[in-house]
Amino acid sequence: MSAPATFYEQLPLPTVDRPFGIHLWPIFSKAWEAVVGYPAEEFRFVPFETPMSTLKSTSIFIVVYYAIIFGGREMMRNREPFQLKTIFLIHNFYLTAISFILLVLFLEQLIPTLVRDGVFYAICNVDGGWTQPLVVLYYLNYLTKYLELLDTVFLFLKKKPLTFLHCYHHGATAFLCYTQLVGSTSVSWVPIVLNLTVHVVMYWYYFQSARGIRIWWKEWVTRLQIIQFIIDLGFVYFASYTYFTSTYWPWMPNAGKCAGEEFAAFAGIGTLSSYLVLFISFYAATYKKKDGKKGSTTRKSLRRLSQAPLPDPLHMESAISNKEGSSSATTTGAKTNGVTTRSRKA
Repeated sequence: MSAPATFYEQLPLPTVDRPFGIHLWPIFSKAWEAVVGYPAEEFRFVPFETPMSTLKSTSIFIVVYYAIIFGGREMMRNREPFQLKTIFLIHNFYLTAISFILLVLFLEQLIPTLVRDGVFYAICNVDGGWTQPLVVLYYLNYLTKYLELLDTVFLFLKKKPLTFLHCYHHGATAFLCYTQLVGSTSVSWVPIVLNLTVHVVMYWYYFQSARGIRIWWKEWVTRLQIIQFIIDLGFVYFASYTYFTSTYWPWMPNAGKCAGEEFAAFAGIGTLSSYLVLFISFYAATYKKKDGKKGSTTRKSLRRLSQAPLPDPLHMESAISNKEGSSSATTTGAKTNGVTTRSRKA
């Protein structure tokens, strides 16, 4: 028979086991049960049984996403942009709320492990970073990536530019989360927790901006994303190095075994590395001031890399036609769109 809780234990004060003063998981489990019909403790991620748990289903969803945004851009080409302020506010508010709720649930699960067993145990041991409650949260986080694809739908409905960075990042993140979930990588919680932290800030910024409130820390959203990817890669490179050396080259210095599948390690390294390059390029092109001719050239190159629009065959064909027409006009001195052009010197 367990001893009765002390007066101190009954107070809603933060402890290692309840970092936020109260146990949040039981509340979450009841909410989960109200939606799906069984407690969160009974959830199991089973490939080919759990929704969106196969490579085929994930790939189809991502392909459909790109088909919708390309098709949507064509649909909106000759239409007036939608305003969508109210629904855009709702979208950003619920993504802020979902990100915050998942973040505190992750922290409640992870803080006791980190305090008692250390960082290495949490990122490399199955019992540290791949517990049943964490798998529930990993799966929910994965599903939110499909909700976030609506960001791009709002862009084309409002006739905003569809950049390569934005569209690649959204599609690749859904695929990345799938690979880590199927690959059972214990280090997954590091990128996820950092990403949720950034998303709380980012979607709150979008929410406030949509309300017409000027936010002075806009630049810090991109800075936080870059810091996030640097920390992510530090942990992912370490975990991958530990896995491969302990598995294939045990004679090399390593910290021990590390849980996870090899394909998940390669997916994490490749995807996160590409994010870091693209976001640094975006930041340098967007926020850094020109510094002479060389700086201007570098800035333009970075802008082309990070802010390149998605391919648009119709516009490309139009641009080629305009270029040919312009070249002909320049040579002959004819008028183009009512403007007289000067002849080329021989």
